[in-house]
Amino acid sequence: MKKAKKIDGNILRLLAIFVIILAVSGITKGTSFLNVGNLQSMAKTLTEYGLMAVGCGITMISGGIDLSTVYIANLCGIVAGLTMNESGSSIVVAIIVALIVGAACGIFNGFLVSVLKIPAMLATLGTYQLYMGIAIVASKGSTVSGVPTVYSSFAYMTVAGIPMPFIVFILMIVVISFIMGKTKFGKRVHLVGTNEKASKFAGINNVSVLIRAYMLSGIVSAVAGLLSLSRINSAKADFGSSYTMQTILISVLGGINPDGGFGSIPGVAIAVLILQMLSSYLNMFPSISNYYRDLIWGVALIAVLIMNFTIEKRRMAKLSQK
Repeated sequence: MKKAKKIDGNILRLLAIFVIILAVSGITKGTSFLNVGNLQSMAKTLTEYGLMAVGCGITMISGGIDLSTVYIANLCGIVAGLTMNESGSSIVVAIIVALIVGAACGIFNGFLVSVLKIPAMLATLGTYQLYMGIAIVASKGSTVSGVPTVYSSFAYMTVAGIPMPFIVFILMIVVISFIMGKTKFGKRVHLVGTNEKASKFAGINNVSVLIRAYMLSGIVSAVAGLLSLSRINSAKADFGSSYTMQTILISVLGGINPDGGFGSIPGVAIAVLILQMLSSYLNMFPSISNYYRDLIWGVALIAVLIMNFTIEKRRMAKLSQK
């Protein structure tokens, strides 16, 4: 008889935090928080930076990081908008072009990290400026807007009351979770992130694995950009500049080891829900200025890092005693 698979302790902690925040929000704000309109609004908003966090998380598992996910998303949104508006191409063609651009950006990031051996943080810090610059040039420094109504209305469609962008988000989480958890490629990404030298001796092509990991991150970011374009009916080179900090926070809160080799995509998905609930809850207090948000996220990131470090240290101590 097979033993039941043990549930990840980090997932249980995240679920507990989720329930606590939901309960506190419901008790203190009642129906003003727990109403259909607010829940649907949260579900639509979180999909964009949630997918960017997933992209960042994939690269963190590989032992690197991708700070350019927000700007890949913006560039892909602009490319899709321009393709639909100026060239008169169909929506399907625009989506394909945007996904190709996202993949190309990811491949370039992977090339810098795996072939040229530039530290991932520096490489993607540079490409985030590069992609923003390309987006500014492509859009001529203005906002790209006026996409077809069929496309812009997608973000406001619902199925059984659930917004379509959130359904796309869930589908992406399922697909990426399968890729990272069940496929040979996903296992190799974890191994490379754990020990790059050991993976090389095991016969794994580290360069290929890293390039594909960053390419996958770029594609996920492109989907985020496409959803953003649909929701706000426009795309801008510097949209969501504050999301970079949030994507890192979500990845770490979701249980991904910043040093690589460990982490789960479902954990990232739950962390996205937690952060969005917390953000929406804070919005209901006019006395809390938006200027404090970065401070709150920064403190939260440090707290999560300390907590994860303490838990990991205890886990390693227990293993050494066995």
